[in-house]
Amino acid sequence: MSFTVAIVGRPNVGKSTLFNRLAGRRLALVDDTPGVTRDRREATAHLGDLSFTVIDTAGLEEAPSESLPGRMRAQTEAAVAAADAVFFVIDARAGVVPADRAFVNMLRRAAKPTILLANKSEGRAGAAGSLEGFDLGLGEPVAVSAEHGEGLGELYDALREALPDQTALPDQAAGADDDESEAAAVAEPERPIRIAVVGRPNAGKSTLINRLLGEERLLTGPEAGITRDAIAVPLAWQGRRLLVHDTAGMRRRSKIEGKLEKLSVADALEAIRFAEVVILLMDATAAFEEQDMRIADLVEREGRALVIGVNKWDLREGDAGGAGKLRGEADHLLAQLKGVPIVAVSGLTGAGVERLMQAVLDIHAIWNRRVATNPLNRWLEATLAAHPPPAVSGRRLKLNYITQAKSRPPTFVVFCTRADALPEAYRRYLVNALRESFDLPGVPIRLTLREKANPYAGRKAKG
Repeated sequence: MSFTVAIVGRPNVGKSTLFNRLAGRRLALVDDTPGVTRDRREATAHLGDLSFTVIDTAGLEEAPSESLPGRMRAQTEAAVAAADAVFFVIDARAGVVPADRAFVNMLRRAAKPTILLANKSEGRAGAAGSLEGFDLGLGEPVAVSAEHGEGLGELYDALREALPDQTALPDQAAGADDDESEAAAVAEPERPIRIAVVGRPNAGKSTLINRLLGEERLLTGPEAGITRDAIAVPLAWQGRRLLVHDTAGMRRRSKIEGKLEKLSVADALEAIRFAEVVILLMDATAAFEEQDMRIADLVEREGRALVIGVNKWDLREGDAGGAGKLRGEADHLLAQLKGVPIVAVSGLTGAGVERLMQAVLDIHAIWNRRVATNPLNRWLEATLAAHPPPAVSGRRLKLNYITQAKSRPPTFVVFCTRADALPEAYRRYLVNALRESFDLPGVPIRLTLREKANPYAGRKAKG
């Protein structure tokens, strides 16, 4: 039986470290700076033979509801409301502080089973602080060290005791029907399309994803750089399962300040590398800035499918011909991705969101497209006849055969003579002709030249 546990506590008590420990890999950013986590993040956790959903949350702080810390606290309260149980984490080295006592009252009002964890309890420094946890009235504190993996056995016992029904092991019924178990194993769900939403700070990425979800799942506001982690949220759209990653705003390298921003940008780059489709969100009031082009070029080099969303289009209402100008700019500035889908949207009002998501599904299909070998070679013959490759150093180049090696992105191999001598301009000509002839707009196309083996190489000349 599946259940959910939320990890809550003050800033910098080690919640994200515990989250990563339970998830079995580094998912959440971890730094000594308080308040690194802002959005809530979910993952599948494993503790002994238990498998459950764990939620990492922002540090609890007393603040006005309209402020950024206040909105972060609202996200934490939403995580507690959705959970079956709560891990309340305190810093064993600091002991119990007044803020811990204030937030215990919030957890009591939530009326959820709560397990008190005294983190950073390794060594003598944490022993006294762990004992102070008794004063909070949440039962015996479980002394753990998330960084070193200590105390997880005791945490397992406490979780089984707090949720006896959800953590009960299933009965192994004798003589179970093998056919039923085989049928259940066959019925695997379709793998979701992985999507990364990227762009410069304050482009409206989180607002757009909230609009897609129909709820305030991600933290938003007028402040630039609110998002730090790459947060993945599941989404269903027209019967397709999607996994959408919200990412931190990406500034030029020269403007990145501090270790934390570097970690956030690295997380965004990782989301691009593991995505299938990337939505590059631009601000309609300042579209196609130099940094936008750098991000688009990075997506192309990584071989991901790209959709450009021009957000905040509601601020440009009445701009006659504005959409057509955007199309012209995209084709001029992104010649390597000619025909890339570009959609005017408003995450605030929802205008254009349907067209944006349809463009995502369409470009994903193109990115996965395969072309049969016979049509490819008929195309190669006609293309060479229309525009043969130039002679280099007085010797003619021969392009003999073409095949598609793989998709995702479409990758083609041309067997030829003197592969290193083919001019780059002619290679671009072949890529553009492939794109136009086989309807591959907007996706990266890889073209590799491979020399045919010389059947006479190594033979001695007859004397």
